[in-house]
Amino acid sequence: MVEEELMVSSSSLPACPAYYLVSAAKAELLMKLKEMQPSGPGEEEEMYPDLTEKKAELIHSIGRKLQTLREARQSLLQDVHENEQLGANVEVNVCAVCKPNELDKYRMFVGDLDKVVNLLLSLSGRLARVDNALCSLGEDTRLEDRHLLEEKRRVLSAQYQDACELKENLERRRHLVDSILAGLLSPDHLQDYQHFIKLKSALVEEQRELDEKIKLGEEQLRCLRESMPPEYCLTETYNN
Repeated sequence: MVEEELMVSSSSLPACPAYYLVSAAKAELLMKLKEMQPSGPGEEEEMYPDLTEKKAELIHSIGRKLQTLREARQSLLQDVHENEQLGANVEVNVCAVCKPNELDKYRMFVGDLDKVVNLLLSLSGRLARVDNALCSLGEDTRLEDRHLLEEKRRVLSAQYQDACELKENLERRRHLVDSILAGLLSPDHLQDYQHFIKLKSALVEEQRELDEKIKLGEEQLRCLRESMPPEYCLTETYNN
């Protein structure tokens, strides 16, 4: 069921205008760069040094933030690995006390946890991008493009509601598994199980958030570098 929902979420969407593919962070950066650009004849030569300096400062700042985010991701991956090791120990304890049908319920619940959380995060992120694209439409936007975005939002909204129902179903299954294990596991082993489950979903959310921030930072950095004069790019390459 969850696998089918994941496939539907990425295959039943209408085509959309190219500007939907621009992230909110990149769109904001492009707008700032546009505001920084000179607007009149002769102004380019006058503003060029200051403009380049501001862009260079932004490149340096974003580069430092990216380094911090990548370090945080490495630390997070270690946390994920340690929690998966805890999960392996928990399953050993569960196998020792559960009947086959109870073990199946546990394994299905744990297996679907990542999938449902990832599905919700994916759909909410895509909805946000469509909303951003719709808000960015100008008066001269073609009616066809607007309708395509509105249809995309309608489909994504329906899929998000379906995913929320999957999450509610998962919560009901969690309560069932909790009640089964509460009567079978020792207090220490039960605490390990609860800690594993709590961290598992939290780490999925944190990892996705970090990955998105890194992706958007890399987009901004690439956009800035492409807007810089060739001599700056040569200097940056030499310094690196």
